[in-house]
Amino acid sequence: MCLVVLLLAGCKGSSEKTNEQTLEWQGNYVSIDYYKRNDGYDWIGVSVVQTDDEGITVSVRSRADKKKPTCTFDTNAKKVDDENYLAIVEGKAILFSRLDDKLTISTQEPGDIGLLSFYCSGGGTLAGEYTKIDEPLDQTQIDKSAFNKTYILQNITFNVSSVQKGTNQDLLVIPFGLSIENRSDTTEVDGIVTNAEIEDLNFDGFPEILVYIERSDGKGDVIGYSVNNGKSMSRVYFPPVEDDPKLSKGYAGHDEFTIVETYLSQRFPVYEDNQPTGKIRQIDYKLVDGEALRRFIVKNVNEYDSK
Repeated sequence: MCLVVLLLAGCKGSSEKTNEQTLEWQGNYVSIDYYKRNDGYDWIGVSVVQTDDEGITVSVRSRADKKKPTCTFDTNAKKVDDENYLAIVEGKAILFSRLDDKLTISTQEPGDIGLLSFYCSGGGTLAGEYTKIDEPLDQTQIDKSAFNKTYILQNITFNVSSVQKGTNQDLLVIPFGLSIENRSDTTEVDGIVTNAEIEDLNFDGFPEILVYIERSDGKGDVIGYSVNNGKSMSRVYFPPVEDDPKLSKGYAGHDEFTIVETYLSQRFPVYEDNQPTGKIRQIDYKLVDGEALRRFIVKNVNEYDSK
């Protein structure tokens, strides 16, 4: 009996140690010039949030009160071991390493180090060492963008970013590489931007960028843009589930969006009497040309058990 108790105590201690190691990653890290910020020095901050036992989200923001931000970057990383997490970006591996209170950002392959300069301006880079601090980042100076990622396909680039505005966000989509008009588009979003994806959904040789929204009521939405023959971009219409009585039966939000091949897929749990039924409804949408603009139409609807 004593042996069992000792073993259980040992396991509990081991588990607590592992959890402690996991939680040590979460927090804010800063470049060395953060401590000289009141003297006008530029600086970079890295915020790490633990999503589960195997994953973290990493957000890099820099000083933005005197000029445009130097570096802006967001990604998800998966655990390699207690000291390392790995993110795949543009097909290349970015490594986040932790030793004591130091976080180092590098690339798994030395030849890929240039990727870490892509998300910075003025010769800056994400690469380097950052020190953990036990306080929030300086909110009077930091770039306040809530979401910021860059997507590239078929030689056309989109920068997708959002800034918190009360309970809403301002979504900004900036295209690069269009031959006639690279005009940006700003939309006020009732909720938050959760992710975005890029793909050529209509096989015309030019990409679409889809931005996924979690509305304030917990339901999902998509704000999409399509490139017109490489010359300009225009909005794409996404039909709300609530507009279709059949599709909206049992719908209460908690949406997941993803591109599967050349279809947009939306999944959500089905409810009955405000209780989950254990079913998942999946709606696949196809992008087609409309009279005024391109739009998504329902291609397939399926339901399956969540387990």
